[in-house]
Amino acid sequence: MSQKKKENKKEERKKDKDVHFKNEITVNIENINDPLVETLQNLLGESILIVTSSDQLNLFGQTFRPVFCGTIMNVSQGDVTLFPVNIKMINAPFFQFPTPLNIPLEKIAHFTPNFDCNQRIPLT
Repeated sequence: MSQKKKENKKEERKKDKDVHFKNEITVNIENINDPLVETLQNLLGESILIVTSSDQLNLFGQTFRPVFCGTIMNVSQGDVTLFPVNIKMINAPFFQFPTPLNIPLEKIAHFTPNFDCNQRIPLT
């Protein structure tokens, strides 16, 4: 391949990287059918146990396993809102978080509907 062709290819690649859109891009997510969203919407007002995909979380300097139990308050395309919600920690298994807690749907690893939040479960 000649030197000139190589230089032309490099310039083409540079042009490909600098893509600019003139208009704002919008995506309508109202008509997306997500079976997880539908399942959670059918459980509105019921208690649920949710385990997220993270190994551990840190909140206010307290490290804990991501096990939450609460009543489903709202479900949207991106998250589920629980309130009141208990964070199941080893040293405080019935700690109630003071505000509603939003959990992203893509982070939910497991959930159990109709779970009694006062039930003791092993966390070790």
